[in-house]
Amino acid sequence: MTLLEIKDLTAHYGDFQALFGINMAVQEGETVAIIGANGAGKSTFLRAVTGLHSTRGQHIVFDETPIAGKGGDAIHKAGLAMVPEGRRLFRSLSVEENLLIGAAGKRKGPWSLEEVYRLFPDLVAKKHNPGTALSGGQQQMVAIGRALMSNPKLLLCDEISLGLAPRIIKDIYDAVPQIRERGTSILVVEQDVSQAMAVADKVFCFMEGRVTLSGAPSELSREQIAKAYFGMGEAA
Repeated sequence: MTLLEIKDLTAHYGDFQALFGINMAVQEGETVAIIGANGAGKSTFLRAVTGLHSTRGQHIVFDETPIAGKGGDAIHKAGLAMVPEGRRLFRSLSVEENLLIGAAGKRKGPWSLEEVYRLFPDLVAKKHNPGTALSGGQQQMVAIGRALMSNPKLLLCDEISLGLAPRIIKDIYDAVPQIRERGTSILVVEQDVSQAMAVADKVFCFMEGRVTLSGAPSELSREQIAKAYFGMGEAA
């Protein structure tokens, strides 16, 4: 079943056009990766999907319901949650309090404090610590856990490897299969091409607001990806 369907999505900032006719679908139980350099349109795409950028009159369907033009709160309540770039934890709250904020909508599902701690056992000993007093990797675990606490059908992850050491990135991405096993689909925006290819069922490459390449990782060569990433590939 198609969980998220987007057709001919465009986005503007005043007279500047940031997205040009983006077509994409995410199936239930699927992990989809969006790769691309800075300025490729990845963040604008996420803002459009989550209701933070105007999309009135466009075709964005989530869980068989049109969500274009709806606000971020309504989209979040429908079952879509985002792990933002930079984590954005609440400084005044403990790890556990940050996690509990994610459950404010009281959506039913498999995710609870116990399940998040099972997914990220490093957080158990830190649960009473201030959320921002942790290492970067642990803060990222809290940000992911907070989003999961809303029991989303689709988890959006924006540059979750940014600024982390390779070993920590591996630990973070090792959680992806476990998240999927609990019924949560994933859409990850990532500059780390190797990491994106390792976890995704489908990959979309953005360049200057357009999809320049798409397909299953097994179908795409490194040469194709390099050409699409740096602006030398043909449009998909």
